[in-house]
Amino acid sequence: MAKTIASAFSQLKANLEITGLQTATVSTRQKHIREAMADGFDILSSFLSGSYSRATMIAPLKRSDVDIFFVLRSKYFEKYAPAQLLDRVRTVLLRIYRQTPKISRNGQAVTITFTDFKVDVVPGFNRRGGGYLIPDSIAGEWIPTDPKVHDTTLSAANKTHGGDLVPLVKMLKGWNRGINDGFVGFYLELLAKKVLTNVTISDLSSGVRFVLDKGQDDVRYQIADPAWYGSHINPLANVSTVEAAVSRFSTACNRARKAERFAESGKIPAAFEEWRKIFPHYFPRYG
Repeated sequence: MAKTIASAFSQLKANLEITGLQTATVSTRQKHIREAMADGFDILSSFLSGSYSRATMIAPLKRSDVDIFFVLRSKYFEKYAPAQLLDRVRTVLLRIYRQTPKISRNGQAVTITFTDFKVDVVPGFNRRGGGYLIPDSIAGEWIPTDPKVHDTTLSAANKTHGGDLVPLVKMLKGWNRGINDGFVGFYLELLAKKVLTNVTISDLSSGVRFVLDKGQDDVRYQIADPAWYGSHINPLANVSTVEAAVSRFSTACNRARKAERFAESGKIPAAFEEWRKIFPHYFPRYG
């Protein structure tokens, strides 16, 4: 419970966090997966990637994917086509996870579906000129990427904002969760970073409103992958049209503005209710 907007956003921030026990579980499980992969492949290095490594993953963990990236020796690149490599990864993982409900090959990874969360195992190779090549089993080709650039780019921006960018990104993802994950999570990270460049986050509530406001225009367009290589990130996931995407941002922005007006006039309980419409799963009740 909270009685001020500032304390409510502090509670919102806490409600979005992965628990310590879940973090420990992820640590143990990824260690076992690394050991399993080392038994089946000659691995140069491995590291966590994706939203977990960028600290932008939100609770509940069960609805999230933890990504582990494996850099393999080039001999496997010469031996396997993209789909074949992922099939080989799946076979290796099945040796140790025989009772796991599901281990499946997806477009660019092998997904292990545990009862509490999923792990995406992504094999790749060092790329000449920097970054990595990963398999795309659907297109039958190798895709250039660099998750380490994704991590360092967001980390640098978060530092510029005094540590406020990451929790704000999590709040946007919390809003996204409430609208059936309408947008690609990584796109929301890039959008927040872009919109807030050279902008001071005075507080998280106004920061959220600012991104929702500017996002009404920006969501019409893809955003360049910060790792470059010419690729762009599409915003749409479970929202099917640009018009619907703009509408989602517009509705949330109007509610945020209404909440701010209520707060300015001293109607704090009413402000809470508007924020709860934006974050139905995470925002605390007034009291």
